[in-house]
Amino acid sequence: MQGTIIENLSGKKLSVLVVLLIIAQIICILIGGLVAPKPATSQSILATACKDDRVNGSEPRPGKWYYARGKGGCEAVDMSMYDSESQYQAYQVVYTFQMPLPRSGNELDYSRWQQNLIGVLQIDIVYHSQLQVAPMSPIVLDARLAYRNKGDPDDAWKHYASSRVERILDCSIGDKKEEYAYDCGTIPLFELGSLYHDYYLLNIRLPLDTEKNINQGLGHITDLSLIAINQNGGFTKVWVSLKTVFFPIVLAFLTWYWRRVHILSRSPALLEYMVLALGSALSFLNMPLEYLTLSFDMPVMLLLSDIRQGVFYAVLLSFWLIFAGEHLMIQDGDQRSSLKCYWRHLSAVFVGCLSLFVFDMCERGVQLRNPFFSIWVTSIGAKMALSFIILAAISAGLYLLFLTYMIWKVFINISIKRAVLPSMSSARRLHYEGVIYRFKFLMITTLLCASLTVIGFILGQMAEGQWKWDEHYELETTSAFFTGVYGMWNIYIIALLCLYAPSHKKWPAEPSDQSLSEEIEFARLPITEPNEMLSLTAFARKTATE
Repeated sequence: MQGTIIENLSGKKLSVLVVLLIIAQIICILIGGLVAPKPATSQSILATACKDDRVNGSEPRPGKWYYARGKGGCEAVDMSMYDSESQYQAYQVVYTFQMPLPRSGNELDYSRWQQNLIGVLQIDIVYHSQLQVAPMSPIVLDARLAYRNKGDPDDAWKHYASSRVERILDCSIGDKKEEYAYDCGTIPLFELGSLYHDYYLLNIRLPLDTEKNINQGLGHITDLSLIAINQNGGFTKVWVSLKTVFFPIVLAFLTWYWRRVHILSRSPALLEYMVLALGSALSFLNMPLEYLTLSFDMPVMLLLSDIRQGVFYAVLLSFWLIFAGEHLMIQDGDQRSSLKCYWRHLSAVFVGCLSLFVFDMCERGVQLRNPFFSIWVTSIGAKMALSFIILAAISAGLYLLFLTYMIWKVFINISIKRAVLPSMSSARRLHYEGVIYRFKFLMITTLLCASLTVIGFILGQMAEGQWKWDEHYELETTSAFFTGVYGMWNIYIIALLCLYAPSHKKWPAEPSDQSLSEEIEFARLPITEPNEMLSLTAFARKTATE
């Protein structure tokens, strides 16, 4: 009867394999800590208020763009004084933002390695006794986004997207109101799934309509600021480089694993199918599709990345439940477990992942057509979105507790198994002790991998949502942690493909009567090997039945 490599691999070879995997894990962490910059960066851009050339509130001329830097720039006006009749009001100007800002007198441009761009608006309002701002006031913005590339004239802006959007302006002020500004929350404005062009321009108008009660009671708006957040190009290069290295390696191990399973005379077991599914999901995640964004404008890439990661999470969480469950189920003879045995556990994982997928489609799916759309714009939508994220984080924590409980039960059963080992012969006792120690190490590694995965998921959701729910806390999610967790996934699954592949060794070919009786006693204890993990026990049970 053939077992798995984890049973039959010699201690020396196993030690060499573990050392190599640990070295690879350390390298992944060092790459993130020493080579990669922080994952994302932000830039605060103060708006330039340009004189609006519309007549009597008419629509702007088609193709007319307002910009402050470069030849043909607009006429800037001062919005700081309210009492002067010569000054303009907020609805009489166009607020313009050119991205990115120059640095040290040098004009900068966006790189396609930076992947995406998020715009968050900050409105500055000065207190005035005659214009007090109510909390949770609706504000309407006419927003237009344009782009141009290197070599284009300064006025060669091309339309990218436009929309009239409504947001909620949440402002408050203390007791000392005179000469103080309101404390207003940030407003999510747009999100671009790709940075294919070199320069971007944002024009914002604040339309005024007294009959429809549009932008009434907003107070004295002095400035608008845009917080532009993008992924660091250096981090993307490191991330894609890791994918480029791991993708062929995992694919090669996956092919080798399935070939060894396929040549067996029996059909593959459930755990073998799950290891295959896990390796396939990781290969799908490892595909370095980001290289396509260097040649093509692909706003769908951000949504596709979320889908790939969601598929991997679903398969990984399902695998851990089945991996622990297969070592708890008691099977007799040739009985094999199936996915039906785990439908309660897997349905919970499926519902959780499906909820996150629906939430992501409602946000980034719609943004493929309209980058100014956001589910966070209304109080109900923001509460629902925040509830989704909090519920997902709580579910991840509960899942980790449940998985820990299952692994604890596995360890209890292993301890029961070890009780019979002293009655065995020396050779068999050493063999089974080696298998048990190796399996314990693998289960502890599984629990560590699950813990870091859950922590990474929660930190990733918090880092992505903090600008949208307007809580700018200090969250240090370093590149070393992200690259370390990503490397851990690959190293862990490579180890599973190596150790749970069927072994070509047969030990022993013909057990003696004494060893057979020992194995029968070992097999009668209340635990069953996962799909012939302890193949000698299965052999003893089958022989005793016959």
